[in-house]
Amino acid sequence: MEHQVLEVYLALDLAIKHGKLIQRLSKRDKEFHFQDWFEARLSELCLNYEIGGRNSYPDFKLVHTAEGFEIKGLIYPGRDASYDANSQIPTGMHNGRTIYYVFGRYPKYADEEEYPVLDLVICHGDFLNADHDYVHRNKSIKRFGSYGDIMIRDRKMYVAPTPFALLSGTNGRRTLVLPSSMSVDKDKVKLVATISRFEVKKILVAYEFDLVTNELITRFEDNPTAGLRHDFAIYRSIDDIQQGTVELKV
Repeated sequence: MEHQVLEVYLALDLAIKHGKLIQRLSKRDKEFHFQDWFEARLSELCLNYEIGGRNSYPDFKLVHTAEGFEIKGLIYPGRDASYDANSQIPTGMHNGRTIYYVFGRYPKYADEEEYPVLDLVICHGDFLNADHDYVHRNKSIKRFGSYGDIMIRDRKMYVAPTPFALLSGTNGRRTLVLPSSMSVDKDKVKLVATISRFEVKKILVAYEFDLVTNELITRFEDNPTAGLRHDFAIYRSIDDIQQGTVELKV
């Protein structure tokens, strides 16, 4: 079976155009309500999937294809330029599974039982970070404190930019970002832009935290793939008649 990300994008696009609202079914955080809205679209597509736990990754794993979806609901207006990735750096490949990120924005004052998805971006994880080799590990240090019986747990949090911060022309739209090498059905979506991201010269490889001065000391090394270009194609549904361009901001 071919990849299903295009059908998932089209289902989300159609749901927004038809005014299918996020339903506030519980007292959980609003980001989980957006996950529920996404899950409803998977069910409408009759796709078999597995749901991860609160701290598992990604949030949804398709059964018949090696694809996963990480869901990020964002308040607008509010913090939508970056998001917290708890214990998992963004990536386009995880445990042999292609990872896509689904960013959806909803109104800041969405206190009603139902509220809309304002706009949406699905992007391949490589758009956020193309490194597939880094493996997250939680480590700990013992013998801290005056009695030497306190443990410090190093549980890293990664703060990554969202596509709304990286791309112009996404406000109020439904956008799909895929590697340019990935084939899509041109009868269902249209290409609106192509962009490239380039790897940096130096990469962070280590850090130390001084418990006396409360300072972080970082160590960088040359990136062996410095300057490598990663090309991405920006798509919209074929019936999206609105004009506009999409460009990389940074």
